[in-house]
Amino acid sequence: MKIGVSITTGFPATRDAREMGRQLVERARVIREAGLDSLFAGDHHATPGHYFQNVPLIARLLAETGDMMTGALFLVPLHHPVLMAEQVGTLWALAGGPFVLIAAAGDGEEQFAPFGVPLRQRPSRIEEHLTIIQRLLAGERVSYQGRYHQLSDVAIRPVPDTPLPVWIAASGRPAVQRAARLAAGWLAAPGATGEELATQTAIYRQACAAAGRTPELIIRRDVYVGESDSEAEETIAPVLARGYRGIHRSALITGSPETVIEELRPLHQMGFTHVLIRHIVPEQERVLASYRRLGRYVLPVVRAWA
Repeated sequence: MKIGVSITTGFPATRDAREMGRQLVERARVIREAGLDSLFAGDHHATPGHYFQNVPLIARLLAETGDMMTGALFLVPLHHPVLMAEQVGTLWALAGGPFVLIAAAGDGEEQFAPFGVPLRQRPSRIEEHLTIIQRLLAGERVSYQGRYHQLSDVAIRPVPDTPLPVWIAASGRPAVQRAARLAAGWLAAPGATGEELATQTAIYRQACAAAGRTPELIIRRDVYVGESDSEAEETIAPVLARGYRGIHRSALITGSPETVIEELRPLHQMGFTHVLIRHIVPEQERVLASYRRLGRYVLPVVRAWA
């Protein structure tokens, strides 16, 4: 099993934006030093607080990440497919290691309305946009007559010299099946646990079999690795008391390195091969310490699982 990072990119408006930018660069540096497997940035728009947008952020962090896997999640319906393909191709060329595109349909009227995109168009837009993006990134000259885009003999450069991995973030049945049809991997939601996660995993595996694809299961989890179970619980308690992103406590992975290893084990047993972590706590020193504990104590164990 691999452990990567979905780096936190949203911060309260009361925080100093440039200081947050410096902290993100420092986090990327420590993620690499800790030996973690990957670093990804997300996508969100029209937020009340600071949100560091994925393309310029990852471009800056690539200076810190060396040859590790990097990538970006895009809310695909909100991006023009030609521009998005060009941005992804450029990021691939700048990256020192593998680059992965995570595609998501997104949600929330507050995000979609500024772009003039109706929420009901999410499924059809993500399919049309991904079709165009993947063909462009494969180096094709694309002519396309679709519901939303009409292209005539369009090509982009740079393009990857090997097929660019695409993961689709999904939770509902149609979206999970779409991941099996259109992408190399499925990214499960951070709040999915128990029977819900088991059902989604079964749907994905069945859809991969029908599409003739090999399943690749990735999941995001919100995490804090403490010095001990008691220190971890004391640290996250104030965050949970304020309500944490609507995610149930059972989906969070917290505790000593030994406890975190045991909480990751069921995910490995379900077939997940890559866990992207996001930190529950906001304090910089605690986040950096958690990265270091992951790299020193947790990663060597989970990598060795057969």
